[in-house]
Amino acid sequence: MSRRTLNLGILAHVDAGKTTLTERLLYDAGAIDELGSVDAGTTLTDSLVLERQRGITIKSAVASFELGDLQVNLIDTPGHPDFIAEVERILSVLDGAVLVISAVEGVQPQTRILMRALQRLRLPTLIFVNKIDRAGADDARVIAAISKRLTPAVVVLGAAGSLGSRSASFTPFSDDAVGFHSALSETLAEHDEELMASYVENESNVPYRRLREQLASQTRQSLVHPVLYGSALTGAGVDSLLSAAAELLPPTGEGDSDGPPAASVFKIERGPGGEKVAYVRMFSGTIRTRDRLRFGNGLEGKVTEIAVFERGPAVSRPLVSAGSVAKLRGLGEIQVGDHIGELGGDGSHQFAPPALESVVVARNTDDRGRLRVALGQLSEQDPLIDVRQDDALGEISVSLYGEVQKEVIGATLAADYGIDVEFRETTTVFVERPVRTGEAVEVLHAKTQSNVTGKSSPVSANPFLATTGVRIDPAAEGSGVVFRLDVDIRLVPIYIYKTVDAFVDLMAQYAREALEEGLFGWRVTDCTLTMTDCGYRAPGSTARDFHQLARLVLTQALERAGTVVCEPVVAVSLEIPTSSIGAVLAAVGRLGAGIETQSVREDLSVIEAVVAAARVPDLRGQLAGLTGGEAVLESSFAGYRPVVGEPPTRRRTSPDPRIARST
Repeated sequence: MSRRTLNLGILAHVDAGKTTLTERLLYDAGAIDELGSVDAGTTLTDSLVLERQRGITIKSAVASFELGDLQVNLIDTPGHPDFIAEVERILSVLDGAVLVISAVEGVQPQTRILMRALQRLRLPTLIFVNKIDRAGADDARVIAAISKRLTPAVVVLGAAGSLGSRSASFTPFSDDAVGFHSALSETLAEHDEELMASYVENESNVPYRRLREQLASQTRQSLVHPVLYGSALTGAGVDSLLSAAAELLPPTGEGDSDGPPAASVFKIERGPGGEKVAYVRMFSGTIRTRDRLRFGNGLEGKVTEIAVFERGPAVSRPLVSAGSVAKLRGLGEIQVGDHIGELGGDGSHQFAPPALESVVVARNTDDRGRLRVALGQLSEQDPLIDVRQDDALGEISVSLYGEVQKEVIGATLAADYGIDVEFRETTTVFVERPVRTGEAVEVLHAKTQSNVTGKSSPVSANPFLATTGVRIDPAAEGSGVVFRLDVDIRLVPIYIYKTVDAFVDLMAQYAREALEEGLFGWRVTDCTLTMTDCGYRAPGSTARDFHQLARLVLTQALERAGTVVCEPVVAVSLEIPTSSIGAVLAAVGRLGAGIETQSVREDLSVIEAVVAAARVPDLRGQLAGLTGGEAVLESSFAGYRPVVGEPPTRRRTSPDPRIARST
C-alpha cells in the first residue's frame, strides 16, 4: 500500500481550543499514550516555558500520526494576533487546514483574519466548531455567524446533541437524514453546472455517492467548507473530524522523490548545543545526510542530521523525501523563508511588517554583548524581528507586533539565554519614500561632481577606486525597492565579482543596506534604483570600494530626491450595536481616522475606517466602554501615509557617509 502524506494546519482565534484539539487528535490516532492539558502545561506541542505558563501557543509545532495509509503531519499554529506572521509562514507549506471556532464565543476577530488568509491562498479548509460541551454553546448561532462573517459556502456534515453538557455529542448525517441530501445538492450545484442540471430536474435523483465525490472535489478546490461539531476536551466529534480530513482534504501523495530536491524553510530553532535546526516541507526530491544543498541567495551547506516526523515527535532518519516535513541540521546560514532548490512562486508573504519598536536593555551591563547575539538568533527564528544597534548610545531596539510579543521576547531571553532585560516605551516604526527623481555620480580620480542640475561643483576627491552613478525614482506604493543596471557590461569589474549577475546582486544588496536609514533615519522604500555609471581600475579596485561608494552615492541621490516620512496605517472594520454608532464615530474621529464606509444592519452597524497603527490600541480600549463590550474590531495592514506636520526622526546607527567622507 503506497504512503500518502497530508500536511495539516490547526488554526484558531486564541482560546478556541486549538492546542487541546491537536492533543486530542494525536491521542485518538495513537501517536501519544496520554492526553496533555493546556491548563497543566503538559501538551506535546506547547514546549516553551511561556507557552505552558500562559496556556497559549507562541511558536508553531509539528507532530504526526497515521490514519491507515495516510501519514498526517499536524502543525499547531499560534492564535494570538501578535504572531500572525508565524501563522502565515506556515500556510505556504500546508495541504489543508482545520479552522477551530468556539461554540460559545463563535466567530472572533482573529477567526476572520485567518479565514481571509486561507481563502486568499485557496487552502482547503474544514471548520470544527469546538467546545459544544460548554455552557452557552449554540450551534445555530455559530453557523449563522460563519455564513455571515466568513463564507456562505458551508456544508454542515452532522448534528450536535446535548449542547452545554459533558454528554454533548456529534452525529454525522446519513444520506437519508431529513433535508441533508437536498441541502448538500443545492450547495454543491452552485459550483457544478452538470450537477445543477440534475438537481433542477429532480434533486432526489442525484446519487449520494456522486455528492460525496463532489464534496471532496470542491473542498479540495476551496470552493466549499465542511463544518463539524465536537469537543476536543471530551473527544466528541473528533473521530468524524479525522474521517473528514482523510476523505475530503488533498494528500500530497508520494511526489517526485527522484527529482531535484525542493523544499521550503518555515521555522528555525536552536538545538541544545546552540546549533541551528531548520524545519522544512519537502515538495520534491530526496535529501540525504551529508548532501550539500544550495539555499537562499546562493548559499550552500552540508546536512549533518535529518529528523522526520513519524507518529508523534521527529525521529532520526538517513533521508527525507517529497511530501514530508523534517528537521535539518548543519545548514548554519539558512534562514526562515529560504527555499532549498527551485520552487514555484515568488516566495512573498502578505502579512504586515511590524509597526512598533522598543529599545531593549540588559539589566546587567555585563550582558550587553550576549544580548546582541541572543537577539540576532531570535531574529533568525522570526526575520520580522528586526534588530538595530546604536553603538553611539549602546542601545539595541527590536521591531514588534504588540505587547504580548514583547513579553515573549523578554521571557525567552531570560529562560533560554539567562539574560534579564527591560523594555523602554514602545514607539511607531515609520518609513520614508522619495519625493522626486534624484541622481548622483562619483567618478574615479575626479575632483568635481555633477549635481542634479547638470552643473559642476567642486568637491573633495573621490576617496574610492571606483566609479558609481545612481538614479533614484519614486515607485508605486507597496512596490518595495527595485534595483536595475543601466551601464555597458564591459564596465562591470568581472575580475572582482566573476559574473555580471553576481555584481548586480551585490550592488542591489549594497543599495538596500544604504536605504535602511534615510534622510530622517527611517528605512526608505517604494523606489526604483538605477545604476547609471560604473568604472574601475584593474588591478587596484576592490569590492570594498564599490560597497562604500554605493552608500555615499546613494545617500547623495536620496538627498537630491528628498523624502517624505510616512506612518503605518490600518484598515479597521468595527461591528457595533447601532445604538452606539454616534459615540463610536466621535471616538474614531478624535483618533484622526478617515471613515471609509458605514452601514446599518438593523441592530448592528459596521464602520470601516483607516487609522494610524499607533492609535489602534487606543481605539480598542475605548470600544469596550462605548459599546458595552459588544464591539468586534477587525484590522488589517493598509500601507503607509505621509505624516502631517513635523516629520519624526530616528537617530542613525551608522555613520552618515557624506559626513564621513568630508572628515
